[in-house]
Amino acid sequence: MSKTKRGLHDVPVETLTPIEAAAELAALAKEITRHDRLYYQKDAPEISDADYDALRQRNAAIEQRFPSLVRADSPSRRVGAAPAAGFAKVVHALPMLSLSNAFAREDVEGFIDTIRRFLKLPEGAAVELVAEPKIDGLSISLRYENGRFVQGATRGDGTTGEDITENLRTLKELPENLHGAHPDVLEVRGEVYMKKADFRALNERQAAAGEKVFANPRNAAAGSLRQLDPKVTAKRPLSLFAYAWGEVAGADASGYGGQAAWKTQWEFYERLKKWGFPVNPHTHLCPTLDDALKQYDKVGEKRASLPYDIDGVVYKVNRLDWQSRLGAVSRSPRWAVAHKFEAEKAETRIREIRIQVGRTGTLTPVAELEPVGVGGVIVSRATLHNEDYIQEKDIRAGDTVIVQRAGDVIPQVLEVIKARRPKDSRPYKFPAHCPECGSLAVREEGEAARRCTGGLICPAQAVERLRHFVSRDAFDIEGLGERHIEAFWKDGLIKTPADIFRLKDRRAAFEGREGWGDKSIANLFAAIEARRTISLPRFIYALGIRQVGQATARLLAKQYGTLDAWRRAMTAAKDLDSEAYKELTDIDGIGPSVAEDLVAFMAEKHNRDVLDALAQEVAAEPFVAPRAASSPIAGKTVVFTGTLAAMSRNEAKAKAEALGAKVAGSVSAKTDYVIVGADAGSKAKKAAELGLKTLSEDEWLKMIG
Repeated sequence: MSKTKRGLHDVPVETLTPIEAAAELAALAKEITRHDRLYYQKDAPEISDADYDALRQRNAAIEQRFPSLVRADSPSRRVGAAPAAGFAKVVHALPMLSLSNAFAREDVEGFIDTIRRFLKLPEGAAVELVAEPKIDGLSISLRYENGRFVQGATRGDGTTGEDITENLRTLKELPENLHGAHPDVLEVRGEVYMKKADFRALNERQAAAGEKVFANPRNAAAGSLRQLDPKVTAKRPLSLFAYAWGEVAGADASGYGGQAAWKTQWEFYERLKKWGFPVNPHTHLCPTLDDALKQYDKVGEKRASLPYDIDGVVYKVNRLDWQSRLGAVSRSPRWAVAHKFEAEKAETRIREIRIQVGRTGTLTPVAELEPVGVGGVIVSRATLHNEDYIQEKDIRAGDTVIVQRAGDVIPQVLEVIKARRPKDSRPYKFPAHCPECGSLAVREEGEAARRCTGGLICPAQAVERLRHFVSRDAFDIEGLGERHIEAFWKDGLIKTPADIFRLKDRRAAFEGREGWGDKSIANLFAAIEARRTISLPRFIYALGIRQVGQATARLLAKQYGTLDAWRRAMTAAKDLDSEAYKELTDIDGIGPSVAEDLVAFMAEKHNRDVLDALAQEVAAEPFVAPRAASSPIAGKTVVFTGTLAAMSRNEAKAKAEALGAKVAGSVSAKTDYVIVGADAGSKAKKAAELGLKTLSEDEWLKMIG
């Protein structure tokens, strides 16, 4: 039995082979992406916060040991999920990042050590932190122009959120106008939440009116903010804490309004209060790590008595000049971390284990649980990841199990209470055939997943691929939900993605269909027509190519620019010795495994036919990369070699990427600049051979200002 497992297990990362690690990273990327979508878009998560955090922790541990295997669609490169339909989209002036997590004192110590190394601080140097409770709510952004509130948005995917301005205006704690001196443009970020007492009162009113009751305060807050009618939001008791900023404009480097600009996180919180924003009263300035950890313990002791839900304490580097140098890595700032509280646990019974078949044919076991309350939430389902996970823990139908919950969702199965196992219990036997089409289900060497070999003849895969195609992060066709896709497929109305855009020619087939009147038919056709032009990253992602998530699709779009260029390149890359294959694998974040899946997809005639048919119905817009303002290296490819004196290698790379450059790991003819530090090796030699532009560290620093 392979020791590679998808999800949480006891196999040490140190024992994984590269093949096993790559397989697990692929599985983790897919699973975490799905849970991000459920949590951020639908407010209907299916696993516990502890389960989710542990998945990310496992992913990070494998990536740390195998840095060359970090995927372009890695969860470490993402923030949240794409915004929901129904609201106008808002592009954030600066990304709204998520936080990395720490679970123990050792994790927090590692966070501080990383900061010291990045900034080249002496070993043991004190790093002053601000510690504040981590509110379990919905992240929002508030834009003020000339002191007046003009726009509010959700975080969304970190780049684009939902415009919920009118709903936010209903919050009593949100200042409509800033008090005192302020920048011309100020973007304040914070968390909207619902107090525990308000949550209970709301659910009582909902139940009395025969309406939906919410599972927890976080879902209630999110659902209330996403009401299309602001009058409904106004009736919901929502609260706000502010804690960060985004765009600030109309001020020079020395400040604004005759005052010095804030220089620390703590000073910014003081300004928030003066402007009229509520700041969490349990926020403290901590001169040392020990002080921060003591504050964590104090907040933990008060957790149950606080009027709102929290799931940890956030530590932020206080000095803003250090924050600026540290910057961000993918989805998270390097200068902040969330120290999570221990998960809650409960006991329940597994009613049955059933199999779900995904769009790539993956067979995923799911445990149906006796409903159990964990921390105030009723949970009834949990994914069991794969057959290895089941075998290792010897999980069986009828077992009594310990489950864990750190947030507001379905738990992770921690262990089986074997002393209470029924006498007639039998080990679970993972099916060797697909439950949907009966095709053989195989598990390739080095992979954690078992997959159906039915391909296009498997109804589950066909339907799931179509569902993926119209999903929110892909073509996002409003009104064409999962049940409609399944019904249309069964009735032969759609078999391929292009068929969706031909539905208007089959209007007669809708006559008499339950739930489809003239208005709903017209709305569906209008939604389909609105998607005849789509961005290239969404188009590529919608195809459902294995291992190609949103991040990878964007990398491909950025590299090749147009749909035709991408198709030609993927076809040419079939020759592993070709320049096209080298260009593909040279893309930072795309390795041989992803390249193999891309080449294999384009090699299949039926996939090329799908693309040809889509090209007749849909226009994919050429990709235009955002430009870094006034940057001399925007769009350039740079390589660092040797030891740098002024900053660490990681800081140098982060600075280059922030200025719009692509940082490559190897030198090629397409490299624009090679920055040569002390004791440079083969990269400097190759740069000289190719006649590339090389810069000393001083020349580099002068170029980027």
